[in-house]
Amino acid sequence: MATPNGALRAVRMGLLMSQDDFARAIRRAGDQAGAPNDASKRLVQRWESGTTAAPRPVYARALEAVTGLPIESLGFPAPVLVRISEDGHGGHDLQDSPVGVPAGGGAPSPQAAPRGNYSGVWLSTYEFISSGRGNQVFPGKHHVVLLQHGNRLTGRSLPNASLNPNSALTLDLQVEGGAVTGTWTEQTATDGYYRGARYFGALQLLAEPTGRRMAGKWVGFGKEFDVNTGPWELRLMDPSTAKATLASYDRPPE
Repeated sequence: MATPNGALRAVRMGLLMSQDDFARAIRRAGDQAGAPNDASKRLVQRWESGTTAAPRPVYARALEAVTGLPIESLGFPAPVLVRISEDGHGGHDLQDSPVGVPAGGGAPSPQAAPRGNYSGVWLSTYEFISSGRGNQVFPGKHHVVLLQHGNRLTGRSLPNASLNPNSALTLDLQVEGGAVTGTWTEQTATDGYYRGARYFGALQLLAEPTGRRMAGKWVGFGKEFDVNTGPWELRLMDPSTAKATLASYDRPPE
């Protein structure tokens, strides 16, 4: 049985695009790159359902152009490495220096049943220390759409829903009873302090019995293989993933 690609669907919905809109955007990206493609709504459906497990290179390049994310962050197979910081600090001070540590959370456990359905719009809030700015503590906030398939959760921030403008967050999580574990990826703004860098890390949360809040820690790794952590919380804003609901949360959190 094919495994649905929740990551790609979450990213598409986070961009407020229908499957037709997404296919048109992929075709435009191909034309602009001088590599035309025949993306269609049916092809997008096959990717999202998992019927087609990986796109051909011409589509992969167009997908990356449309979403601004590497193909491995879109639910397609590719090696993902944890990044190391330039100044020895993890989290949001990470820079490109792979050390060969897998960032994925592993295969879902068939014995672990999810506690409930966590699909919906969530407010994501974390804190991190910026060593380059006098070790000040900074918050990060995003409105994120989460989609659940079995015990797998995939999430993507809405286009205009970041406390720091043009910062895009993706989540790849696994539910094991009340524990929610996985990875996060953040693409920072090109005109911001981190100059468009893409950062990776691990995340472990505990879900409250109400299913409306998860809280825990993120983890990052430094040059000296020290481990840096900070708090992270997800709070349910609306269980709906209808287009009108997503549009209403497509704004910076208060």
